[in-house]
Amino acid sequence: MLQQFYPQPAPHPYRFELNKDMNFSTAHFISNEKAGKCSFTHGHTYFVNLTIAGDELDEMGMLVNFSDLKKLVHGRYDHQLLNDFPEFEKLTPSTEVVAQTIYELVANYLDTLSNKPICLQVLVRETPTSYVIYRPQFNEGNEKHE
Repeated sequence: MLQQFYPQPAPHPYRFELNKDMNFSTAHFISNEKAGKCSFTHGHTYFVNLTIAGDELDEMGMLVNFSDLKKLVHGRYDHQLLNDFPEFEKLTPSTEVVAQTIYELVANYLDTLSNKPICLQVLVRETPTSYVIYRPQFNEGNEKHE
C-alpha cells in the first residue's frame, strides 16, 4: 500500500478530483553514452499516481473506473521492455517521457468517455528519491494547449 504525499495540481474549477495509485515493473535503457549506467538495460518498479478531475459522473456514479485506468497503464507496461513499444521508438523512455506518455494514454482514453473527465497530472516515481510530474499546459478556460 502506498502511503505517499503527492504535490497537488493547481487549483481548478472541477467538482471532483480523484487519484489512482498503481505500480508496474519494467525495464528500459537510454541510448546515449551520457546516460552512464542507464545506457544499459535495467529495471524499475515505477509507482504512478494519476490525478483526474471533472464535473460529471458516469451512469455508475464514478468520474472514471479505477480498474480501467490500471488496465491502461499497468496492463500495458508491466513486465515489459519500454524500448520495445512504438511510442518510445523515437523517444528515449526517460522518466520524463514515461510520465508524458502515460498522460497521453490516459487523456486519449478519457476523451472517449461521455462525462469528459480530464487528467490534471501524472506522477511517476522511479526510485525512492526521484520522481517526475507531468502536467499538461492549460489556457485560462482550462482547455488543453495543443
